[in-house]
Amino acid sequence: MRRIRGTRSLSVDGERSVLLKAGDAVQIRLEIQTPRFLPLPYIVLKEHLHRHNGDAWVFQESIIPRMQRNSTLAYQTPPLERGRYSFEDTECYSEDIFGWMKHKSSFMAGGEFRILPRTIFIPHWQLQSRNSRLAGTETAVSMSRRETTQINGVRDYVYGDRISRIHWNATAKTGTWKSKEFEHESLPKTFLVLDGHSIGYMKPEQFELAVSTAASLLEFGARQRINMGLCTLGKDFRGFAPSEGHLERLEMLHHLVDIHADGYGSHIPKLEKARMLQSPGAFFILISPLSDENLFSILRWAKSHHMTPYHIHIAASTTGSTRKSLVKSMLHERGIRGISVSSLSELPAALGGGVQ
Repeated sequence: MRRIRGTRSLSVDGERSVLLKAGDAVQIRLEIQTPRFLPLPYIVLKEHLHRHNGDAWVFQESIIPRMQRNSTLAYQTPPLERGRYSFEDTECYSEDIFGWMKHKSSFMAGGEFRILPRTIFIPHWQLQSRNSRLAGTETAVSMSRRETTQINGVRDYVYGDRISRIHWNATAKTGTWKSKEFEHESLPKTFLVLDGHSIGYMKPEQFELAVSTAASLLEFGARQRINMGLCTLGKDFRGFAPSEGHLERLEMLHHLVDIHADGYGSHIPKLEKARMLQSPGAFFILISPLSDENLFSILRWAKSHHMTPYHIHIAASTTGSTRKSLVKSMLHERGIRGISVSSLSELPAALGGGVQ
């Protein structure tokens, strides 16, 4: 029994995936190498899977040792939420046919993995449109994104590119979708500021919505090549400078994998220490459940540092449309634009449909 070894592989829908997302059910395949001669009728294998927050699952199955052949244990997890996951040592035990002797052992097969936050496709964000007036008429021109000069070249098609941008000749020649390459006028930096203070979140699902909102906007920024950064205001401040790079954006998404709403106290001291946030002309996108004076003190701070504040209010699932409209009216009275959402499915329409 002590010579039993195993190797583990992960897949989703039968395909090995580097990036796993919330909602994925992961298929686990454990290849068991047993000694050539093992006089046992069966072996029971027990797997322990742990999530970073303490959640745990146990999977147990039996196999029949095969002479000179490896055995395989395959099973599937339930749909998993964002987080870091790891396996304990795999337990294995067996008894002889009379039940007189019990043999036990364990081995480590590895297999740590991460589940990225749940996201939703955002086709359009009115704030980032060239015709948007959400930032105010005095800054709408400087804060718009325009594609002005076509470069003599093509790039790979990115999901979400407009039909008018497709390079048909290059697509026909290569057999894969290609898009026209453009030079962009300078676009102000965009900071996503995720509120990680526990006081505003009534339920864990509300914080999950805030995290998923940030992750969805990061994916939108990657498709549109927006110079976007991320800051989280939890127990500790963590900031990522705005970037269009794929690796930097992936680092931001991985930061969202295991964060908690563990912040407390005032937000302002954390903001004051964040030098990267003091960027005049930048968009300051606050993702928060707050709708009281604490919220407006944060937005005033952004304005005082010559940034353009925009609030994405994370409402509880029980929040009615009247309350959401009231939050937007309170923002509008102070010359600040924003939206209010209580589910991830509401986000695309709220960001792109009409003046919010």
